[in-house]
Amino acid sequence: MNELMAMTNIGKVAATRLIDVGIDTPEKLIATGSMDAFLAVRLRDPGACLDMLYALEGAIEGVRWHSLPAVKKQELKSFFNSL
Repeated sequence: MNELMAMTNIGKVAATRLIDVGIDTPEKLIATGSMDAFLAVRLRDPGACLDMLYALEGAIEGVRWHSLPAVKKQELKSFFNSL
């Protein structure tokens, strides 16, 4: 869990949710991608929100999710709304 929590945007709750779906290292999160990781989490936790999706993408990119480019946020929001 500590490896995941060392990533930007990933706290204890997000790390636990990721581990619960088999994503237990930063490398696995990066390889899985934010959208697929979010889908896996959302299947177990229907309450997973758009902010979590942003946080996962930010973790992969190494930036706070607030700093994601507007184009990327719109892409993620469109994906989220399609679920």
